[in-house]
Amino acid sequence: MKACILKTPAPVETNPLAFVDVPVPEPAAGEVLVRVTHCAVCRTDLHVVEGELRRRKSPVIPGHQVVGTLHKAGPGAQKFAVGARLGIAWLHHTDGTCEYCRSKEENLCDDPAFTGYTVNGGYAEYIVAPEDFVYEIPESFSDEQAAPLLCAGIIGFRSLRLSGIRAGGKLGFYGFGAAAHLAIQVALHWNVEVYAMTRDVRHQRLALDLGAKWTGDTFEEPPVKLNAAIVFAPAGAIIPAALNALRKGGSLVLGGIHMSPIPSFSYDLLYQERAIRSVANNTRQDGKDFLSIAAEIPIRTHVQLFPLQDANRALNALKNDAIEGAAVLKIDPQ
Repeated sequence: MKACILKTPAPVETNPLAFVDVPVPEPAAGEVLVRVTHCAVCRTDLHVVEGELRRRKSPVIPGHQVVGTLHKAGPGAQKFAVGARLGIAWLHHTDGTCEYCRSKEENLCDDPAFTGYTVNGGYAEYIVAPEDFVYEIPESFSDEQAAPLLCAGIIGFRSLRLSGIRAGGKLGFYGFGAAAHLAIQVALHWNVEVYAMTRDVRHQRLALDLGAKWTGDTFEEPPVKLNAAIVFAPAGAIIPAALNALRKGGSLVLGGIHMSPIPSFSYDLLYQERAIRSVANNTRQDGKDFLSIAAEIPIRTHVQLFPLQDANRALNALKNDAIEGAAVLKIDPQ
Protein backbone atom coordinates (compact mmCIF):
# COMPACT_ATOMS: atom_id res chain seq x y z
CA MET A 1 0.00 0.00 0.00
CA LYS A 2 1.00 3.65 -0.33
CA ALA A 3 1.72 5.58 2.86
CA CYS A 4 3.43 8.71 4.11
CA ILE A 5 6.20 7.68 6.50
CA LEU A 6 8.06 9.84 9.01
CA LYS A 7 11.54 8.43 9.53
CA THR A 8 13.08 11.35 11.43
CA PRO A 9 11.26 14.37 12.90
CA ALA A 10 12.19 17.61 11.14
CA PRO A 11 10.70 21.01 10.27
CA VAL A 12 7.84 20.58 7.83
CA GLU A 13 9.53 23.07 5.50
CA THR A 14 11.99 20.25 4.73
CA ASN A 15 9.11 17.95 3.65
CA PRO A 16 10.08 15.11 6.02
CA LEU A 17 7.27 12.69 5.06
CA ALA A 18 8.23 10.11 2.43
CA PHE A 19 5.51 8.79 0.11
CA VAL A 20 6.43 5.11 -0.17
CA ASP A 21 5.19 1.54 -0.54
CA VAL A 22 4.80 -0.44 2.70
CA PRO A 23 3.12 -3.76 3.51
CA VAL A 24 -0.60 -3.76 4.21
CA PRO A 25 -1.01 -4.43 7.96
CA GLU A 26 -2.73 -7.61 9.13
CA PRO A 27 -5.45 -7.28 11.82
CA ALA A 28 -4.69 -9.16 15.05
CA ALA A 29 -7.28 -10.64 17.40
CA GLY A 30 -10.00 -8.09 18.12
CA GLU A 31 -8.77 -5.71 15.42
CA VAL A 32 -10.20 -4.53 12.13
CA LEU A 33 -8.42 -3.58 8.92
CA VAL A 34 -9.89 -0.38 7.49
CA ARG A 35 -9.42 0.81 3.93
CA VAL A 36 -8.85 4.53 4.38
CA THR A 37 -10.73 7.02 2.20
CA HIS A 38 -9.90 10.26 4.06
CA CYS A 39 -7.68 11.39 6.92
CA ALA A 40 -7.90 14.90 8.34
CA VAL A 41 -4.69 16.74 9.20
CA CYS A 42 -4.34 17.86 12.82
CA ARG A 43 -1.96 20.27 14.54
CA THR A 44 -0.93 17.31 16.69
CA ASP A 45 0.37 15.68 13.49
CA LEU A 46 2.52 18.78 13.07
CA HIS A 47 3.87 18.38 16.61
CA VAL A 48 4.70 14.71 15.88
CA VAL A 49 6.35 15.45 12.53
CA GLU A 50 8.45 18.31 13.87
CA GLY A 51 9.46 16.46 17.03
CA GLU A 52 7.73 18.77 19.52
CA LEU A 53 6.23 15.60 20.96
CA ARG A 54 8.84 13.11 22.13
CA ARG A 55 9.47 10.42 19.52
CA ARG A 56 7.67 7.21 20.54
CA LYS A 57 7.74 5.13 17.34
CA SER A 58 10.15 5.34 14.43
CA PRO A 59 9.41 5.20 11.63
CA VAL A 60 5.74 6.07 12.04
CA ILE A 61 2.77 6.79 9.77
CA PRO A 62 1.03 9.92 11.17
CA GLY A 63 -2.68 10.69 11.13
CA HIS A 64 -5.47 10.12 13.64
CA GLN A 65 -8.67 11.48 12.09
CA VAL A 66 -9.31 8.49 9.87
CA VAL A 67 -12.43 7.52 7.93
CA GLY A 68 -12.81 4.44 5.78
CA THR A 69 -14.56 1.11 5.34
CA LEU A 70 -13.99 -2.18 7.10
CA HIS A 71 -11.98 -4.35 4.74
CA LYS A 72 -11.19 -7.34 6.96
CA ALA A 73 -11.86 -8.40 10.55
CA GLY A 74 -9.24 -10.09 12.70
CA PRO A 75 -9.94 -13.18 14.82
CA GLY A 76 -12.81 -12.56 17.22
CA ALA A 77 -13.69 -9.15 15.81
CA GLN A 78 -17.38 -9.22 14.93
CA LYS A 79 -18.96 -5.90 15.92
CA PHE A 80 -19.02 -4.54 12.39
CA ALA A 81 -19.74 -5.99 8.97
CA VAL A 82 -17.34 -5.78 6.05
CA GLY A 83 -18.02 -2.50 4.26
CA ALA A 84 -19.14 -0.63 7.39
CA ARG A 85 -18.07 3.03 7.49
CA LEU A 86 -15.77 3.50 10.47
CA GLY A 87 -13.76 6.27 12.11
CA ILE A 88 -10.49 5.96 14.01
CA ALA A 89 -9.43 8.70 16.43
CA TRP A 90 -6.40 9.67 18.54
CA LEU A 91 -7.13 7.29 21.43
CA HIS A 92 -6.15 3.99 19.85
CA HIS A 93 -6.16 1.72 22.89
CA THR A 94 -6.02 1.77 26.69
CA ASP A 95 -4.93 -0.87 29.20
CA GLY A 96 -8.42 -1.04 30.76
CA THR A 97 -6.95 -1.93 34.15
CA CYS A 98 -5.27 1.18 35.60
CA GLU A 99 -7.01 3.37 38.17
CA TYR A 100 -8.01 5.89 35.51
CA CYS A 101 -9.60 3.33 33.20
CA ARG A 102 -11.44 1.79 36.16
CA SER A 103 -12.85 5.21 37.11
CA LYS A 104 -14.06 6.05 33.56
CA GLU A 105 -11.15 8.43 32.96
CA GLU A 106 -9.54 6.39 30.18
CA ASN A 107 -8.25 9.58 28.57
CA LEU A 108 -5.71 9.62 31.42
CA CYS A 109 -4.76 5.93 31.07
CA ASP A 110 -1.30 5.02 32.37
CA ASP A 111 -0.47 2.84 29.36
CA PRO A 112 -2.31 4.16 26.29
CA ALA A 113 -1.66 3.86 22.58
CA PHE A 114 -2.21 6.82 20.25
CA THR A 115 -3.04 6.61 16.55
CA GLY A 116 -0.38 8.12 14.32
CA TYR A 117 2.03 8.57 17.22
CA THR A 118 2.73 5.37 19.16
CA VAL A 119 1.12 3.18 16.46
CA ASN A 120 0.77 3.75 12.73
CA GLY A 121 -1.96 6.10 11.63
CA GLY A 122 -4.10 7.09 8.69
CA TYR A 123 -1.75 8.78 6.21
CA ALA A 124 -2.01 5.48 4.34
CA GLU A 125 -4.33 3.35 2.28
CA TYR A 126 -5.00 0.91 5.14
CA ILE A 127 -4.90 1.00 8.93
CA VAL A 128 -5.60 -1.48 11.73
CA ALA A 129 -7.31 -0.62 15.01
CA PRO A 130 -9.03 -2.42 17.90
CA GLU A 131 -12.72 -2.75 17.07
CA ASP A 132 -13.60 -1.49 20.57
CA PHE A 133 -11.95 1.85 19.79
CA VAL A 134 -13.49 2.66 16.41
CA TYR A 135 -16.64 4.66 15.74
CA GLU A 136 -19.52 4.16 13.36
CA ILE A 137 -19.82 7.22 11.12
CA PRO A 138 -23.31 8.78 11.00
CA GLU A 139 -24.90 8.41 7.58
CA SER A 140 -25.53 12.16 7.35
CA PHE A 141 -21.79 12.88 6.94
CA SER A 142 -19.70 12.23 3.85
CA ASP A 143 -16.27 10.74 4.52
CA GLU A 144 -14.47 14.03 3.91
CA GLN A 145 -16.88 15.89 6.19
CA ALA A 146 -16.59 13.26 8.91
CA ALA A 147 -12.78 13.08 9.12
CA PRO A 148 -12.22 16.36 11.06
CA LEU A 149 -14.88 15.35 13.58
CA LEU A 150 -12.63 12.59 14.91
CA CYS A 151 -10.13 14.84 16.72
CA ALA A 152 -10.81 18.50 16.06
CA GLY A 153 -14.48 17.83 16.77
CA ILE A 154 -14.09 15.50 19.73
CA ILE A 155 -11.41 17.56 21.49
CA GLY A 156 -13.34 20.78 20.87
CA PHE A 157 -16.41 19.11 22.38
CA ARG A 158 -14.49 17.91 25.43
CA SER A 159 -13.05 21.42 25.83
CA LEU A 160 -16.58 22.85 25.80
CA ARG A 161 -17.68 20.40 28.46
CA LEU A 162 -14.69 21.13 30.70
CA SER A 163 -15.24 24.89 30.38
CA GLY A 164 -18.54 24.57 32.25
CA ILE A 165 -20.20 27.00 29.84
CA ARG A 166 -23.99 27.14 30.06
CA ALA A 167 -26.82 28.48 27.91
CA GLY A 168 -26.73 32.26 27.81
CA GLY A 169 -23.04 32.36 28.71
CA LYS A 170 -20.26 34.22 26.94
CA LEU A 171 -17.42 32.06 25.61
CA GLY A 172 -14.10 33.07 24.09
CA PHE A 173 -12.09 31.13 21.51
CA TYR A 174 -8.39 31.89 21.08
CA GLY A 175 -7.36 30.59 17.67
CA PHE A 176 -9.94 29.66 15.07
CA GLY A 177 -8.82 26.59 13.16
CA ALA A 178 -10.26 23.12 12.71
CA ALA A 179 -11.37 22.54 16.32
CA ALA A 180 -12.84 25.99 16.88
CA HIS A 181 -14.86 26.01 13.66
CA LEU A 182 -16.61 22.85 14.85
CA ALA A 183 -16.89 23.79 18.52
CA ILE A 184 -18.62 27.08 17.68
CA GLN A 185 -21.44 25.14 16.04
CA VAL A 186 -21.99 23.14 19.23
CA ALA A 187 -21.77 26.28 21.39
CA LEU A 188 -24.36 28.10 19.31
CA HIS A 189 -26.58 25.01 19.47
CA TRP A 190 -26.34 25.34 23.26
CA ASN A 191 -27.37 29.03 23.04
CA VAL A 192 -23.90 30.34 23.98
CA GLU A 193 -22.44 33.63 22.69
CA VAL A 194 -19.00 33.14 21.10
CA TYR A 195 -16.22 35.73 20.87
CA ALA A 196 -13.30 34.72 18.63
CA MET A 197 -9.77 36.08 18.98
CA THR A 198 -7.46 35.13 16.11
CA ARG A 199 -4.71 36.90 14.17
CA ASP A 200 -5.81 35.83 10.68
CA VAL A 201 -8.54 37.96 9.10
CA ARG A 202 -9.71 34.98 7.04
CA HIS A 203 -10.33 33.03 10.23
CA GLN A 204 -12.07 36.04 11.76
CA ARG A 205 -14.35 36.15 8.72
CA LEU A 206 -15.10 32.42 9.02
CA ALA A 207 -15.95 32.87 12.72
CA LEU A 208 -18.40 35.64 11.88
CA ASP A 209 -19.91 33.59 9.05
CA LEU A 210 -20.47 30.73 11.51
CA GLY A 211 -22.22 33.00 14.02
CA ALA A 212 -19.60 34.54 16.32
CA LYS A 213 -20.88 37.60 18.18
CA TRP A 214 -17.56 39.44 17.75
CA THR A 215 -14.04 38.80 16.46
CA GLY A 216 -10.73 40.48 17.10
CA ASP A 217 -6.98 40.01 17.05
CA THR A 218 -5.45 37.30 19.25
CA PHE A 219 -4.51 39.70 22.05
CA GLU A 220 -7.42 42.09 21.63
CA GLU A 221 -9.72 42.36 24.66
CA PRO A 222 -13.30 41.31 23.86
CA PRO A 223 -16.06 43.88 24.50
CA VAL A 224 -17.51 41.87 27.41
CA LYS A 225 -16.13 39.75 30.24
CA LEU A 226 -16.29 36.04 29.44
CA ASN A 227 -17.72 33.18 31.52
CA ALA A 228 -15.18 30.86 29.97
CA ALA A 229 -12.53 30.71 27.26
CA ILE A 230 -10.77 27.99 25.30
CA VAL A 231 -7.25 28.40 23.94
CA PHE A 232 -6.93 26.31 20.78
CA ALA A 233 -3.72 27.95 19.55
CA PRO A 234 -0.51 26.32 20.89
CA ALA A 235 0.87 29.64 22.15
CA GLY A 236 1.48 30.00 25.87
CA ALA A 237 1.72 33.79 25.51
CA ILE A 238 -2.06 33.89 25.04
CA ILE A 239 -2.83 32.70 28.57
CA PRO A 240 -2.43 36.03 30.44
CA ALA A 241 -4.61 37.80 27.87
CA ALA A 242 -7.26 35.08 28.10
CA LEU A 243 -7.29 35.24 31.91
CA ASN A 244 -7.69 39.02 31.72
CA ALA A 245 -10.80 38.53 29.56
CA LEU A 246 -12.54 36.30 32.13
CA ARG A 247 -15.13 37.41 34.65
CA LYS A 248 -14.75 36.40 38.29
CA GLY A 249 -15.07 32.64 38.65
CA GLY A 250 -14.40 32.11 34.95
CA SER A 251 -12.68 29.04 33.50
CA LEU A 252 -9.84 28.89 31.00
CA VAL A 253 -9.41 25.61 29.10
CA LEU A 254 -6.24 24.75 27.18
CA GLY A 255 -7.25 22.56 24.27
CA GLY A 256 -3.89 21.52 22.84
CA ILE A 257 -1.54 18.60 23.48
CA HIS A 258 1.51 20.88 23.14
CA MET A 259 2.02 24.55 23.95
CA SER A 260 4.93 26.97 23.85
CA PRO A 261 6.21 28.23 27.24
CA ILE A 262 3.72 30.12 29.38
CA PRO A 263 5.02 33.51 30.56
CA SER A 264 4.81 34.54 34.19
CA PHE A 265 1.83 36.70 35.07
CA SER A 266 0.39 38.57 38.01
CA TYR A 267 -1.61 36.56 40.52
CA ASP A 268 -4.34 39.19 40.10
CA LEU A 269 -5.22 37.57 36.76
CA LEU A 270 -5.92 34.24 38.47
CA TYR A 271 -7.43 35.59 41.69
CA GLN A 272 -11.22 35.79 42.20
CA GLU A 273 -11.57 32.04 41.63
CA ARG A 274 -10.59 31.95 38.00
CA ALA A 275 -9.38 28.51 36.97
CA ILE A 276 -7.06 27.02 34.33
CA ARG A 277 -7.24 23.41 33.19
CA SER A 278 -5.82 21.38 30.34
CA VAL A 279 -7.53 18.86 28.10
CA ALA A 280 -5.83 15.47 27.80
CA ASN A 281 -6.94 13.20 24.96
CA ASN A 282 -10.55 11.99 24.98
CA THR A 283 -12.67 9.13 26.19
CA ARG A 284 -14.63 6.92 23.84
CA GLN A 285 -17.80 8.30 25.41
CA ASP A 286 -16.71 11.81 24.37
CA GLY A 287 -16.50 10.54 20.80
CA LYS A 288 -19.89 8.84 20.87
CA ASP A 289 -21.60 11.82 22.48
CA PHE A 290 -20.04 14.28 20.06
CA LEU A 291 -20.85 12.30 16.91
CA SER A 292 -24.45 12.05 18.12
CA ILE A 293 -24.83 15.79 18.69
CA ALA A 294 -22.90 16.57 15.50
CA ALA A 295 -25.49 14.61 13.50
CA GLU A 296 -28.33 16.24 15.44
CA ILE A 297 -27.23 19.86 14.78
CA PRO A 298 -26.05 18.95 12.03
CA ILE A 299 -22.46 20.22 12.05
CA ARG A 300 -20.92 21.24 8.76
CA THR A 301 -17.17 21.08 8.34
CA HIS A 302 -15.19 23.40 6.10
CA VAL A 303 -12.51 21.30 4.42
CA GLN A 304 -9.63 21.76 2.02
CA LEU A 305 -8.71 18.52 0.23
CA PHE A 306 -5.19 17.34 -0.54
CA PRO A 307 -4.08 14.06 -2.17
CA LEU A 308 -2.23 11.70 0.15
CA GLN A 309 1.08 12.30 -1.60
CA ASP A 310 0.76 16.01 -0.76
CA ALA A 311 0.69 15.49 3.02
CA ASN A 312 3.84 17.63 3.42
CA ARG A 313 2.11 20.48 1.59
CA ALA A 314 -0.96 20.15 3.80
CA LEU A 315 1.18 20.30 6.95
CA ASN A 316 3.04 23.36 5.65
CA ALA A 317 -0.27 25.09 4.94
CA LEU A 318 -1.48 24.24 8.44
CA LYS A 319 1.69 25.61 10.05
CA ASN A 320 1.27 28.86 8.15
CA ASP A 321 -2.43 29.28 9.07
CA ALA A 322 -3.37 28.90 5.40
CA ILE A 323 -6.24 26.45 6.02
CA GLU A 324 -9.78 27.74 6.55
CA GLY A 325 -11.44 25.02 8.58
CA ALA A 326 -9.67 21.66 8.26
CA ALA A 327 -7.20 20.11 5.84
CA VAL A 328 -8.18 16.60 4.74
CA LEU A 329 -6.11 14.03 2.84
CA LYS A 330 -8.04 12.12 0.18
CA ILE A 331 -6.70 8.61 -0.25
CA ASP A 332 -7.15 7.11 -3.72
CA PRO A 333 -6.15 3.40 -3.75
CA GLN A 334 -3.40 2.73 -6.25
